[in-house]
Amino acid sequence: MKAIVSHDIDHLTLTEHYLKDLIVPKYFMRSKIELFTGKISLNEFFIRVGDIFKNQWQHIEELHQFNNLHNVPTSYFIGVNKGVGLSYSNEQSFFWISKMLQMGCEVGVHGIEFESFDKISAEYNLFKKASNLPSFGTRMHYIRTNEHTFNNMAKSGYIYDSSEMGFKAPYKIGSMWEFPFQIMDGYIIEKPKQWQSKNFKQSCEETLKIIDKVVEMKLPYLGIDFHDRYFSDAHKTWKDWYMWLIEYLASQKIEFVNFKQAITELES
Repeated sequence: MKAIVSHDIDHLTLTEHYLKDLIVPKYFMRSKIELFTGKISLNEFFIRVGDIFKNQWQHIEELHQFNNLHNVPTSYFIGVNKGVGLSYSNEQSFFWISKMLQMGCEVGVHGIEFESFDKISAEYNLFKKASNLPSFGTRMHYIRTNEHTFNNMAKSGYIYDSSEMGFKAPYKIGSMWEFPFQIMDGYIIEKPKQWQSKNFKQSCEETLKIIDKVVEMKLPYLGIDFHDRYFSDAHKTWKDWYMWLIEYLASQKIEFVNFKQAITELES
């Protein structure tokens, strides 16, 4: 078994949400609940308040540096369209696409369009123009799909997608590889609530059960989705959990690969 680690970029700044959606007020309501229920410390809460003045809700470079230190190829999914909870501009997106490619990251689309072939194809072409990449993949924001999404992605030109959660090996849809993933930060740390419901120890225990199941099923790849925003001391459980997960997998001699490396292996 090898591990594929990827990161969804849902936010870049706080101001991108002002007067557009309720993401920021909901976030601070959630933070108050987490504080009053003892899930976060007062220090974490004040760091979150301080983020308002820094106007930073991304930790792309810090996460990439950590990954590099642990020989983890960094794969990011970034949006080029606005959607529910994703409000940064194309100017911001194109800046980070260029920067992440310069950093040596694998970069794909954090897709918004999942219903219409024409809109999925337009989103694909917009990213292709912005990135100048000959081939790339996608993951749907909120992993939203319908019965036509995967086929439309494949017809649009994507070489891989990772929008399906499940205990499955990668499989092909037309010429596109689908990479089901098993571990997502929010599903581990938040579920069944809409705010942090588990502490660090509980999160690790839940994660080990998933890893054991992947090993038991002899799946070739363990898929992990961790949002860059949570690689911050403002979300200590999340950051500590991710660092523990990478270090644990490394201690078990698990090799890390990105999607394109996995495709090369699957097609060799």
